[in-house]
Amino acid sequence: MNNQEQVWKVGKWVGIFLIIFLAVISIKELKSISYVGKDTQTISTISVNGKGEAVSIPDIASFSFSVTENAKTVKEAQDKATTKINTALTAVKAGGVAEKDIKTLSYSINPHYDYIQIRSVQNGYDVSQTIEVKVRDLAKAGDLFNSIGTAGVQNVNGLSFSIDDIDSVKAIARADAIAKAQAQAKKIAKDLGVSLVRIMSFNDSSNEVYPMYSAMDSGGIMGMKASVAPQIPTGEQKITSNVSITYEIR
Repeated sequence: MNNQEQVWKVGKWVGIFLIIFLAVISIKELKSISYVGKDTQTISTISVNGKGEAVSIPDIASFSFSVTENAKTVKEAQDKATTKINTALTAVKAGGVAEKDIKTLSYSINPHYDYIQIRSVQNGYDVSQTIEVKVRDLAKAGDLFNSIGTAGVQNVNGLSFSIDDIDSVKAIARADAIAKAQAQAKKIAKDLGVSLVRIMSFNDSSNEVYPMYSAMDSGGIMGMKASVAPQIPTGEQKITSNVSITYEIR
């Protein structure tokens, strides 16, 4: 076989493959043209909203207290602060607070400055420590706050009430919201003469009422004398859930 015949055979096969390729492309183009001008299939939907609520009584009280001491050296300031902190912690634990419910929020050591004739002069060090406490037995909260106020602590603040198992309360509110949204969807579908097919989308947002706060100082709550154990009204907290559901209808 000479070179001319080989070139002719190669060219023939290339031509065949080219024709097949162009045929496939043409078929695809013809199929796409058949859809031009036609509307894409639309899905009819309705969207409904539901608002649910759940009310619960707080079962945890939280507060923090701080100690700040000044001395010529860091060690002296630390020793003074540690003595007061330990006294307060002893009172807290005696009130039935577990170790896991006591934590340090902050601990700092800073130079202490006095201002003399419009200039600052370092005069020792300040050591500060802030402790957060969770009280689960609210019946003992008044006596506990009273004991903290007599432990030489400068500041007791941030008394707030919360729900320990907040997720279960949110679940109740969400279930209420979903039930209301479903009832609304069924009514709208009946009025329109259509059927609910399936849920296309779902959105949930829950809102927790802000915790209640009471002002406290080293003498007790709202300026009460340390010798009187304050009463601790907890009130209620309302959790709301807002859901939005979109249904396909037919």
